[in-house]
This record gives sequence, C-alpha cells and structure tokens, in this order.
Amino acid sequence: MRKFALILAVAAIATSCVPHKRFTDVQAKQAECEKDRERMKKEMMDLETQVKEFDTKYEVAERRIKALESDTAVLGTSLRILRNQYDKINALNDELLSKTTSLREGTEAEKQTLMAELDEVRLTLQAKEDALNQLEEALNQKEVELEDREAKLDELRALINRKDSVMGALRQSVADALVGFEGKGLTVEQRGGRVYVSMEAKLLFATGSTTVDKEGKQAIINLARAIENEADLNIMVEGHTDSDEFNSKSYPRNNWDLSVLRATSVVNLMLDNSELNPEILTAAGRSQYVPVDPSDKAKNRRIEVILTPDLQELMQLIDEN
Repeated sequence: MRKFALILAVAAIATSCVPHKRFTDVQAKQAECEKDRERMKKEMMDLETQVKEFDTKYEVAERRIKALESDTAVLGTSLRILRNQYDKINALNDELLSKTTSLREGTEAEKQTLMAELDEVRLTLQAKEDALNQLEEALNQKEVELEDREAKLDELRALINRKDSVMGALRQSVADALVGFEGKGLTVEQRGGRVYVSMEAKLLFATGSTTVDKEGKQAIINLARAIENEADLNIMVEGHTDSDEFNSKSYPRNNWDLSVLRATSVVNLMLDNSELNPEILTAAGRSQYVPVDPSDKAKNRRIEVILTPDLQELMQLIDEN
C-alpha cells in the first residue's frame, strides 16, 4: 500500500514536471479527436440512412425482378404459342400456294369452257335485252293508246251523263204533263237511260177494243205534245195483253193482234195531235209474253211508251274505241 502511494507520488511529481506546451498540444489533439468523432458519427448516421434507402430500393428492385420474371414467363408462353401458330400459318400458306399452282395449271381448259359459256350467256342476254326493248316500245305504244282510249271513255261518260240529264228533264216534263192522271193506272219512270210511260188498258180501252176512249185519248195527246219538240229521241209504243186466250174470225183475232192494234191506235193518235216526226215512232205488239205481274192481269194489260235518246253519237264513240 505504501509502495502504491509512493508510486502515485512519484507520478504526480513526474506529471507536474511535464511542460505546459505539451499539455496544450494534448488538449488540442483531444479536441480534434472529438471533432473527428462527431464527424464520423454524422457520417455513420448518413451511411445508415443510405443503407436504409438502399435496402428499400433493393426490396423494390427485388419485387420488380420477380414481376419481370413472372412477365417473362408469360411472354415466353405467349411467344411459344405465337411461334406454334406461325408455324401452322406457314404450313397452311405452303398448302395454299401448292393448291393455287395446281389450279392455275389445271384450269386453263376450264377457263376456255367458261369463256365459251359466258359468250353464249352474253348473246342470250343481248337477245333478251332486244326483246325487252321491243316490249317496252310496245308498252309505250299501248300506254299512248290507253291514254287516248281513256280520253274517249271520258268523252263517252260525259255524253252518257248528258243523255241521262236530258232524259231526267224529259221524265219530269212528261210527269208534269200527265199529272192529272195519277192514280188512274199511269206511271212515269226512268230506267237504264230511258223514260217509261206505262198506261193500264183500263185507262185507254174498253174490254177487247182497239179504240182509245175519251179519257185515255187526252192522256195520249198530253204525252205527245210534251215530247213533240224533243230532238234526238226515239219512241217505241208497245202493246201488252194478259194471258187470257181468245180466237176470233175478225180482228183482233188473238192477243198478238190485240197488242199490235192497240199500239198502232196510240201511235196514230199521237201523230194526229202533235208535231211528232213519224220517223222516230215505232208501234209494236208484245202479246202476253212480257208481264209485269203474273198474278195481276189488269197490270199486264197495258200500253208502254218507251222514250229512248238517239244513241247514234254514242254508238259512234263506242265504235271508235
């Protein structure tokens, strides 16, 4: 223990003997070492930060490498599939080229045959086209003819309408002239473009007689005077009887004679009391064969005066069509 204390005392004495300059140098070096330590500590911290950044980048790079490896595997598979398909396409192309060459070499005769057939078809089509042109010309001609015919038909319709209008006015004029005989077996009708004046025999004749009595005479005269100034008119006077047969040695001998003689009596009466042109009058007997009512003999015994417009202009138009 004393020995150790002695050593310390010696050391203290020795230390106290170190020069001041050397102490200063030691302090300076110690301060410099402290600075180096701080600098190195900072550099170490910077290096640690860089290491962490590097580790992060390394991890990202590893993930990208794994992703690239995966993509590379997929691309490799796709590439193999594409190469396989490409090989198949090449094989198919070679096959098509081979077949094309064979067809080109083997179809020359067929082409000649087809060309001949095409020429034949072309000639047939040309013939059909010529026929079609002729048909079109004929149709055009028919169309012109139809237009012309339609115009003539319009003219014909207009003429018929005028005739109907004239006959309508004539029917009214006749009806007005015979108005006093309504309800006495007399009717005035317009049918089929004609005017029919029907007078039952009881208004005109005694039983079996062919002479018109007084009242019937006036009706006939009124009728004749109502139509005497009508132009373009034809007049048919028809006698009709019932179905009762009779035979006589004198006239009238039968229903035919009776119907004709009664019609003739009416015609004579009309001519004697008007300015009617006899050329437009016709007397006809129809006997019992055109009854208006088979169950009513009185209606069947009658005189019919049929007023017909002159159809010469109408018939001319029809002939032209």
